[in-house]
Amino acid sequence: MSQPLTRHNRPQLVLDAIAAVNADLSDADRAAKYDKLATSPYRFFRGTNHLYWNDVWHDWRFALFGGLSETQTWLQGDAHAYNFGAYGHHDDNVRYGMDDFDDALIGDYQYDVWRLAISLVLDARENVGLSRKSTRKALKALLESYHDELAGHARGETPEAVTLDTAKGPLKPFMQKVADKRSRAQMLEKWTRQSAEGRCFADRPDKLVGLPAHTASQLRKAVEEEYRQTLQSVRAEADEDHFRVKDMARRLDAGIGSLGRERFYVLIEGGRDHEHDDVILDVKHQAPPEGWAMMTAAEKRAWRKAFPHEGIRHAAAFCAIAEHPDIYLGWLHLGDRVFSVRERSPFKVDFPTHKIDAAKPYRKLVKQWGRILAREHLRGARALHQDDPARFARSVCARLDGRLEHFVDMVTTLAVSYADCVTQDYRTFVEALPDRLDP
Repeated sequence: MSQPLTRHNRPQLVLDAIAAVNADLSDADRAAKYDKLATSPYRFFRGTNHLYWNDVWHDWRFALFGGLSETQTWLQGDAHAYNFGAYGHHDDNVRYGMDDFDDALIGDYQYDVWRLAISLVLDARENVGLSRKSTRKALKALLESYHDELAGHARGETPEAVTLDTAKGPLKPFMQKVADKRSRAQMLEKWTRQSAEGRCFADRPDKLVGLPAHTASQLRKAVEEEYRQTLQSVRAEADEDHFRVKDMARRLDAGIGSLGRERFYVLIEGGRDHEHDDVILDVKHQAPPEGWAMMTAAEKRAWRKAFPHEGIRHAAAFCAIAEHPDIYLGWLHLGDRVFSVRERSPFKVDFPTHKIDAAKPYRKLVKQWGRILAREHLRGARALHQDDPARFARSVCARLDGRLEHFVDMVTTLAVSYADCVTQDYRTFVEALPDRLDP
């Protein structure tokens, strides 16, 4: 008689988790998402953030260089190489950094550092073709630059944002190209058209689709009434016509991990100074961050007391972390679901790492990633401890004092090993398609 075996094995855990997370998607959305996950190990990693959080939440290694209340900050929650890119909002200045905070939560800084380091390994293998030695050098550059930024802050130094004027290395030509080829006018020409009744969304059946009358009516009312009350900026005091809804559409096929999450584009009047003053609002259903599922019942109660719903959590995180928060940032409800609202950036472009063909320029780029992530953590910690803004930097630097080399070695080993695990999980996923992942 054979002995009964448990289902507690890695392939089964991975397949069960993916099926459960995507169970509520339509068959079409689930198929589209699975197609994207099957593209490569790195895309699989980007689209399965829930696996990462389940794996690392209770990992003992986070106690070595953190694991304290004072080493917690607002986390980006889904830190990876392609969450860095060009962006810009109301002032039309191009910047480089992170601009997506859907999975933001408060936790130990290492969860972001580890995820970014793992993504670096996958990116270096897949897009840049670095050797193992060069990949380890890039990891060292990333981690040391993160530490250096914190140490500089603890000494009272003022950080420098990455803009068109300050960009260095491979970022300089990239930023210049974005500035030259992207604009608010170009964005509106891409997504909208002029009709006899005025500007409306363009016919893009692969990206946009019209709304049923009842959904359109509900969304219009929520934008023109509830949303305005959530704004923190002077835009909330703008005249009624500024927020007049001109057109609405459902956004299709956006993102990887969030693919299938309900999302709308709303075109509002904006200013009246010239024809390109119209504003596209990105209205996105907000679910709890992936780390939420790992919290205890007591932690969840405390979290919900601080953030009654995910629109409030998303806005709080955005304002805490972002270098230049969006003045159109807010939220609204459609039925019992909450949606974040923000302006669609005219300049949102990912840096094409596949165009880097050498180890040295890649190290220059990842040094910027380390510094940018550190600055986000510093801003997030300042929002949590306004009476002592340098507390987080001092605490992390104290944990790393005299042990930076050990920290680099530990995170490097973790990142390389976990990237190997991601590749293994990816193969499991691909081999299971298409039959074994139906909910």
